[in-house]
Amino acid sequence: MKSSQPLTPTPRRRSAANPGISDIDSNDAKAAILKAARAEFSAKGLTGARVNEIAAIAGVNKQLIYYYFGNKEDLYRTALEVVYTEIRTLESGLHLGDMQPEEAMAALIGFSFDYLQATPDFIGLLNHENARGASHVRDSKAIRETNSPLIELLAKTLSRGTRAGVFRRGIDPVELYVSVAGMSYFFFSNRLTLSSIFARDLESKAAVQAYRKHVVSFAMAGLRA
Repeated sequence: MKSSQPLTPTPRRRSAANPGISDIDSNDAKAAILKAARAEFSAKGLTGARVNEIAAIAGVNKQLIYYYFGNKEDLYRTALEVVYTEIRTLESGLHLGDMQPEEAMAALIGFSFDYLQATPDFIGLLNHENARGASHVRDSKAIRETNSPLIELLAKTLSRGTRAGVFRRGIDPVELYVSVAGMSYFFFSNRLTLSSIFARDLESKAAVQAYRKHVVSFAMAGLRA
């Protein structure tokens, strides 16, 4: 149980919407709920996930989930929007526009691989969303808007590389993104079956590092003039 003592010399503000919950506690609770929701929806999808389980994992009362996020479908949509916003925010933090074209592309390709390795719940969420026809992603303006800056940045980087003579002409930025993301996504979403088929441990650290190197070099080779 949290201490009732203030965290600062001034009294803790109360949420205008709910006077019984402080702003600090509210943010903590929302973060815990979203973290639990991402894991639960990734593992079981929208249909299989249970609000009771999410509440138990987050350590909150189930009614608090409804208070903050509405129904289960609203929570699912929010979880999807959060992961898309997260990856785009991290991508923007790479500052690709400050790098030389080849350096920028290699950084983005490596980042895409590293993000999927570090965030397996993103893969699970996408698997379930695709199985449902991608209706929530398609209907989310927030998700669509996160992708536009990335494609614009890719287009600018390709253009800079073309002018510098290091990238070949005629590369579509959307096709490039799909190709780069696809190589990493397929690896992480199918490692267990691939390991069994080819009798190779693709979950080992050495195998992951080797494939990351392959993805970056393979994609860069396809870009060069």
